[in-house]
Amino acid sequence: MIKSAALAVFALLSAAAAQAEPYVLYKDAILIDGTGAPPKGPATILVKGERIERVWFGNELAFKLPPDSKVVDATGLYVLPGLINSHEHLATPPNRPFAEAQLKRDLYGGVTGQRDMADDLRQVADLARASRVGEIPAPDIHYAALMAGPDFFKDPRTHAVSAGATPGRTPWMQAIDARTDLRTAVTLARGTSASAIKVYADLPGARVKAIVAEAHRQGIPVWAHAAVFPAKPSEVIASGADALSHVCMLAYEVSDPVPGAYHDRAPVDEARLGQGDNPVIGKLLGQMKAKGTVLDATLFVYEGLDRRAAANPKAKPYCTLAVAARLTDQARRAGVTISAGTDGFSPPEDPYPGLYQELDLLVKTAGFTPLQAIQAATEGGAKSITRDPDFGTIAPGKLANLMFTAKDPSADIGALRTVVLTVKRGVAYPRSDYDPKADLAARKED
Repeated sequence: MIKSAALAVFALLSAAAAQAEPYVLYKDAILIDGTGAPPKGPATILVKGERIERVWFGNELAFKLPPDSKVVDATGLYVLPGLINSHEHLATPPNRPFAEAQLKRDLYGGVTGQRDMADDLRQVADLARASRVGEIPAPDIHYAALMAGPDFFKDPRTHAVSAGATPGRTPWMQAIDARTDLRTAVTLARGTSASAIKVYADLPGARVKAIVAEAHRQGIPVWAHAAVFPAKPSEVIASGADALSHVCMLAYEVSDPVPGAYHDRAPVDEARLGQGDNPVIGKLLGQMKAKGTVLDATLFVYEGLDRRAAANPKAKPYCTLAVAARLTDQARRAGVTISAGTDGFSPPEDPYPGLYQELDLLVKTAGFTPLQAIQAATEGGAKSITRDPDFGTIAPGKLANLMFTAKDPSADIGALRTVVLTVKRGVAYPRSDYDPKADLAARKED
């Protein structure tokens, strides 16, 4: 009797809290909804609490708002979904001030979501919690627990993210071999509250397939490198992994021989790609489209490799930006869902997120229109995280993750740099509140 009474009181309190959530009306902006549809407006977005309740155009809908509602005049502004960086590393090695400074810059630059692609999850989990409850200004963080073959754990990075424990024997980074009980391994990974399992390196195709099958059986997605060595791209795609990172790794399908281990990679054999669209790559892309596999292209990485090679000609990169852009263009034309990830940060003195540079590269080198680039950083980014996202586009019922700009980014992707307001889960973060110089020292990596 006492229990049922307590439940009734809880239900009443929850209903009262829901009623108390104020309405916020963002009025008369030009809407870019993240689906690739052209801008439309003026549009009005009604937000209640952390979700979008209604979207309408002109005078299509009129009703009386409660007296405590807030109306934000967005006339002359452009509104798009909050951006999503589908490839970040916030804690390799852990450095809390550095991570918080990067996250703050991202949020005030319109980034409301990130995929953290395996780090020291002891820190990342707490960053995710602090962001979610509003202790720090930061995007929502969706993070992965990593699985790789035992040989990978010779990598010094795995020691940095496992301090105090044995590399390869932590729930957030596990060495997998033929003796591993995958049911237990996936359960341990899920226990970190990870959004997904990342399949990284030094695993044969059959083991990648087994990991994916068990992860899906337990209801958790799998994010993987496009080649896991010795597992080829075709084997990773066939395994059913939900999202693949690093477009150039697809080229290893036509390289000879395919590297046998992550740390023994020769550069991709560009000559074997030939001219124009490569038919072998085309077959892989067709399979990805059919399966709904998302491609996290990371052109930002390959631009960085080109810069390092220019500074040190002896350091030949495993792939160039030109090849990466060509493969990404082929993937786009094949209808593969592409997300926008950086796997790195813009320079400390840059007041804007590195994600802007990834979008610039998609437009300037890979044939994307600005609208397609925006879609990669919104709807595509959301799908890289989960198959059925409640964020990434602007529609009733979705999270109120919004970015307002003074100029039209669908005409010029550089207009993202005119951001004036970010809204994450209904909470407003005006750009005018952000001082990038205040966190400059913290953004410098050790």
